Amino acid sequence: MEGLISPAVKKPKLEPKEEAPDLGFMNTRKESCISAAGQDLPEDFLEPLEEPSLPVFVPNTSTPITSQLQSMASAELNRHGCRQFWKAGDFDGKGFPVPGSVAGGIDHVRVHPRFLHSNATSHKWALGAIAELLDNALDEVNNGATFVNVDMIRNPQSNGPVLLIEDDGGGMNPDSMRGCMSLGYSAKSKRANTIGQYGNGFKTSTMRLGGDVIVFSRNHAGGSSTQSIGMLSYTFLRDTSQEDIIVPMIDYEIKPFGLKKLVRSTLDDWNHNLETITKWSPYHTETELLRQFTGMKHQGTKIIIYNLWEDDQGQLELDFESDPYDIQVRGANRDEKKILMAKRFPNSRHYLTYRHSLRSYVSILYLRLAPGFRIILRGLEIEHHNLANDLMFAQEQTYRPHGGPEYLQKDKQMVAVVTIGFVKDAKEHIDVQGFNVYHKNRLIKPFWRIWNSASSHGRGIIGVLEANFVEPAHDKQGFERTVVLGRLEARLLQMQKNYWNTNCHRVGYFNAKKKRTPKLLYPPKGFMLEPGFENRAVTRMNYKLDEDPSVLAKSNLSTNGTSFITHEAVIPDHLLGDASSRQVMEIQMNKSLLLIQQPEEEPSSVCMDDLGAESLTREDGENKQLKAKVLDLEKKVYEIKGCVEILTKERDSLRMQLEIEFKQRAFEDEELRKRLK
Repeated sequence: MEGLISPAVKKPKLEPKEEAPDLGFMNTRKESCISAAGQDLPEDFLEPLEEPSLPVFVPNTSTPITSQLQSMASAELNRHGCRQFWKAGDFDGKGFPVPGSVAGGIDHVRVHPRFLHSNATSHKWALGAIAELLDNALDEVNNGATFVNVDMIRNPQSNGPVLLIEDDGGGMNPDSMRGCMSLGYSAKSKRANTIGQYGNGFKTSTMRLGGDVIVFSRNHAGGSSTQSIGMLSYTFLRDTSQEDIIVPMIDYEIKPFGLKKLVRSTLDDWNHNLETITKWSPYHTETELLRQFTGMKHQGTKIIIYNLWEDDQGQLELDFESDPYDIQVRGANRDEKKILMAKRFPNSRHYLTYRHSLRSYVSILYLRLAPGFRIILRGLEIEHHNLANDLMFAQEQTYRPHGGPEYLQKDKQMVAVVTIGFVKDAKEHIDVQGFNVYHKNRLIKPFWRIWNSASSHGRGIIGVLEANFVEPAHDKQGFERTVVLGRLEARLLQMQKNYWNTNCHRVGYFNAKKKRTPKLLYPPKGFMLEPGFENRAVTRMNYKLDEDPSVLAKSNLSTNGTSFITHEAVIPDHLLGDASSRQVMEIQMNKSLLLIQQPEEEPSSVCMDDLGAESLTREDGENKQLKAKVLDLEKKVYEIKGCVEILTKERDSLRMQLEIEFKQRAFEDEELRKRLK
């Protein structure tokens, strides 16, 4: 078996093999990510463990190795431990005592299996873990990948659901497979256009989704083709009480006559790895394992995650049943109210559904997709969506982090173009807002709510930007709290507030703090506007320009529809007769006065201040008159109602009297007839 922490031993020993001929169906492609990047690994990193350092294979003098393996595998996968992720780390692991590996007198650090669980807790959100695996597939575009497929298939042993993620990228050779299964080794950190960089995403994401994962990968590079199988099984490590992380892996070399076992140490070790994989994976024979490469061309990778975690109610955390073309999550991330709202407000559906729907989340996960690359979810391709298309009244603003000019010139990525606007459903006053911050094309902060106002301020504003100058956290669901991030946050908050103050009225909100531009419906008192639209002149009334040109107050006005905006005004002090006129002209000189052109047949000489006071006084008087009229009308209505009631009573009284008189006359007529007979 191969271990995550391996001691230094001799070079791998391979069986004698013939020269691999050039296969017709295997055209030379780009080398795999790991080999092409030329990652710097220790010379002894990929070497096999010494026999004494493998606890599961330490032979007992009285018991054959095969019997020891069978006794370790006698327990079923789900018999021990907890199936809930947040409780799965509670086991002691008191099994086979293993001394620390020593090479050259220096002890090697050991890694307990519990670390796999504690390391995976960095993912609080299951869909974020799936996104990590999609990132790995998207990075393979450089190696010819054209698709990544995410699906649910059945476990051939238990018929339970397992998660499948496969791509047709460059695949992994045996060395790359061991680097993938190890902690902290990544060739992508040396590449500028890749998302992964920490060498930890595969371990954290797979262990967050399920207890076990098995990987099938085929690689063709350098004229040779290989295929490898590796298993990282938390169930195996826990149920056999291991105290070190042991990862069984087997490799094959593809020959014209078939497959040839690629032995790195001894054939017995290779067989032991195979036996462990078949006992603890869903595929119990070597034939079933090799069948998983069916349909895979000359390169590609298939990841199968099984023993998926359950929630507190004993149901699978991943929901495969609600939508046959989606994978959703149960629990607090699922809000039925938001699901109903998403149907009513289609432009806001991503904000309302991305927390529980993988299809919704992945559609906005990348700012751009490589041409021809497809993401397929349960047989149906995911349609890429740009959140900027959901905006109206959109604006673009540029943000550049604080720093010296030399610093900014060295790094051209130290700039972000922020697209900000109202979501198209904002007129419905739906509570949707936040900035979507991408890093190297990957969505890190979806709908980041920066302005937490107690009122409706900021509601409906969405922003989209790519900030490559801030560092994402290891789970890629947030950024490291740095000074640069703090400055970005403060600037985005200011952008949102400015945009709100300027545009909130366009979607039906009222901004009480907005300063109104002073307007004049008439020229100031004692002044008039000369005819014409350009080069207007403001003069005192009854002054003639030819008689006294020195009194001219020149004002440059430019037309704008039916209005003209004052750009410059030069007013001699002796022309200003009173304080109100002076105030008006100072407003003009500050370039903040908007003059509305009025019909010539309605001249007037009312000061703006006088006009405002007169308007308020007139409105107050009219209001008082209207209130008085309303009171009078209400009084009259009350009086009329009283009259109606009196008349109604009189009518009823007269009707009763008439009925009595009618009956009396009828009785008298009857008596008179009887007498006549």
